[in-house]
Amino acid sequence: MSYNGKNFFGWQKQKYVRTIENEVEYCLSKLLKKSINIIGAGRTDRGVHAKQMVAHFDYEKEISNHLVKRLNIFLPKSIRIHDIFCVKNNIHARFDAIKRTYKYYITSSKDPFYHDFSWHCFYSLDIHKMNDVAKELLKYNDFSSFCKKKNEKKNEKKKCIIYFASWKKEKNILCFTITANRFLRSMVRLIVGSFISIGRGKMKKEEFFKILESKNSFPFGFTVPACGLFLHKIVYPSNIMLKKMKKIY
Repeated sequence: MSYNGKNFFGWQKQKYVRTIENEVEYCLSKLLKKSINIIGAGRTDRGVHAKQMVAHFDYEKEISNHLVKRLNIFLPKSIRIHDIFCVKNNIHARFDAIKRTYKYYITSSKDPFYHDFSWHCFYSLDIHKMNDVAKELLKYNDFSSFCKKKNEKKNEKKKCIIYFASWKKEKNILCFTITANRFLRSMVRLIVGSFISIGRGKMKKEEFFKILESKNSFPFGFTVPACGLFLHKIVYPSNIMLKKMKKIY
């Protein structure tokens, strides 16, 4: 599925507020005439968007070929289901995902047409300095310093394997792409916030890595706005599918 997260309080189901999980579960349950629980590949925060989110649910009967179309009629315009497909038994949308890619978009000039899907940053940024630091992220795997704690479990692991991290600029749009096996709460937005400080010359490369290596229990720096963040792609082992998934990214 894809969704515009602007008017939702994130992915995770909550009482009294609109969430993506609530909306999809409600519509699925009505159409299948059975209480359906869905499990997402991750939990995007309030206001964060998804180009590709994957979720799983259990259902014993045959699923109509028209279910995707019917779901999209009933769901709000900000959520689109692209495909429903069968997988092998005991496959989990979250735990069987092997890679996740996020993108963060920044505009250097005010543009009303990008307002909901990017952050207008009016600072002058040095992309070369930012990329110099980004490529070294792959050497680290503990990102405790870039994690917002909420209901933190004792001894919860804060390790992530970063496969790719890079900044790219096209005209007035700057995009940060990062791929990892998993991400911590608000990790991408906190890292991007630190990159902004580096690009502005307010933080040196050595300071950034000193913070990263400290594994501080309190996150450093500011969190960039959610509007610019997209869950872009999720990768699974090809052998778990009983039907090929559509390419939507």
